[in-house]
Amino acid sequence: MVGAGMVTLLVVVTLGIALSVWMFSASYRKHRRRQRVRAQPFPEAWRQILKRRMPYFRQMPADLQLQLKKHIQVFLAEKVFVGCDGLRVTDEMRVTIAAQACLLLLNRKTDYYPQLSQILIYPSAFIVDKKQHDGVGLVTEQRQVLSGESWQHGQVILSWQDTVAGAEVHDDGRNVVIHEFAHQLDQENGPANGAPILARSEHYQTWAATLQREFNQLQVLTARGFRSLLDPYGATNPAEFFAVVSEVFFEQPQALAEQHPALYQEFSRFYRVDPLSWR
Repeated sequence: MVGAGMVTLLVVVTLGIALSVWMFSASYRKHRRRQRVRAQPFPEAWRQILKRRMPYFRQMPADLQLQLKKHIQVFLAEKVFVGCDGLRVTDEMRVTIAAQACLLLLNRKTDYYPQLSQILIYPSAFIVDKKQHDGVGLVTEQRQVLSGESWQHGQVILSWQDTVAGAEVHDDGRNVVIHEFAHQLDQENGPANGAPILARSEHYQTWAATLQREFNQLQVLTARGFRSLLDPYGATNPAEFFAVVSEVFFEQPQALAEQHPALYQEFSRFYRVDPLSWR
């Protein structure tokens, strides 16, 4: 005779096995689907968009160019783009955004921003109403004009005007797409806090020490009104610091390496690329 406890255990084990099989099957199907997408030729029209909108694409090594194009194909096959305020989404918009977002995925095992399902595009800067809590129970609403925003679950919001400007001027350290998708990487393990998922556990100690030191320095410079290579917005909090440095890492690598060598080293190890060699 089989006891009730044994029956319960068998049910739990069976359900666990079924769940594991289902998860493996779903992962395998996704892998195969992505392989089929990558195997397709990169459309010539998309190639022309890259040449027009991504000046430093031509500076990248051939292997990274090819890798980026394959990432773009998967990204565009999986993410939904939505036009806002009457904006009609075109391939020009989709490819331009995808190319910059996928820069952050080179040379790494990636699940293509798994929590992201939609990219909302406004014609220009957009207005959002945000609630501010003062710590003693008082809540106030503030209206902000933004060029981009990253939500932890589901969406990135971008201004097309600022997206174009960020791509065209590729050496000013300002790129709204890189900024918001850096937040997406940061948000893969919880709320954005400047501590994304690193390749090895032993990397966290030097990452935390380096970024904390550089963040504190930027806060001091900003408070005293001094200019820095890094945008003062990076002094807001560690999450914004990570996103701001990501912009500079890809757009002004030489200046970052010269002025903040430890920071450049940490970001080169995290992103697994060396933009200095692209110039």
